[in-house]
Amino acid sequence: MAGHSHASNIKHRKAAVDAKKGAAFSKHSKLIMSAARIGGGDPRFNARLALAIEKARAANMTRDTIERAIKKGTGELEGMRLEEIRYEGYGPGGVALLVDVLTDNRNRTGPEMRTLFETHGGNLGEANSVAWMFETRAVLTIPQASTTEDALTEAVIDLGADDLRPAGDAFEVLGEPAKLALLRQGFGDKGFKVEKAELVPMPKTSAVVGREDAVLLLQLLDALDEHDDVQSTVSNVEIPDDVAKAIEADAE
Repeated sequence: MAGHSHASNIKHRKAAVDAKKGAAFSKHSKLIMSAARIGGGDPRFNARLALAIEKARAANMTRDTIERAIKKGTGELEGMRLEEIRYEGYGPGGVALLVDVLTDNRNRTGPEMRTLFETHGGNLGEANSVAWMFETRAVLTIPQASTTEDALTEAVIDLGADDLRPAGDAFEVLGEPAKLALLRQGFGDKGFKVEKAELVPMPKTSAVVGREDAVLLLQLLDALDEHDDVQSTVSNVEIPDDVAKAIEADAE
C-alpha cells in the first residue's frame, strides 16, 4: 500500500507540474499570436514578437509550437482573435494592482477578474483608478553570476541607462521606455547576458502591508497568475522582512 501511495503522490505531482507547464505554454502562445497580429510574423522587424519568442524559448516551448502561434497570429492558420485588456484594482491593504490579460472573450474574463479580486479581499476598479501610481520603464535583467556590479555600472553610464539595482540573483537596469531596443542591443554588444528586456509599469510609491493582508494578497497574486488569460501582474506592495519571514515559517 505504501508503494501505491508513493506512486500516486508522484503521479499527482507530475500532473500538477504538467498542468502548470500547459498553462504557461498557453500564455506564451497568446503573447506570440497577439504580437504577430499587430506587427507581423517576422521577428527581425517586430521587436515585440522577438521578445515573446525569446520568453517562449526560455520556457522550453518547441519551435513547432512557436511557429504555429505565429501563423495563427498572422492569419495563416485559424486561431482565436485576442484582445489586450488591462484591469486595475486594489488588493488587501490598499495595494494597487495592474493586471494585463489577453482574452478572446472580455465578457467572460471581466467577471472572472472581478470575482478573483473580491474573493481575496480586493476590489476591481475603473480604468485609470490606479494606473497613475505607476510609470512605465525599460527594464533589462542581467544575471549577477555573469558579471560584476562595477562592470555593469560602467556600461549603464556609457549607454545612457538611468539606474542599476539588485533583484534577487540578477541586476535590473532601468531606462527610458523609448530606449528599450537600444539598451538591449548595447548591453548585448558589450558582452552582457540580457535575460529579459521589457517595458514594465513600476510603482511610484509603495503600500506597506501587515501579515494578514500580506497573506491574502499573496493568495490573490497566485490566483491571478494561474488564470489562463493573465499575462502579467504588477503591484506596489511592500512586505516588511519580519512579515515575510513569518509567512515563510508558517508555510514550512
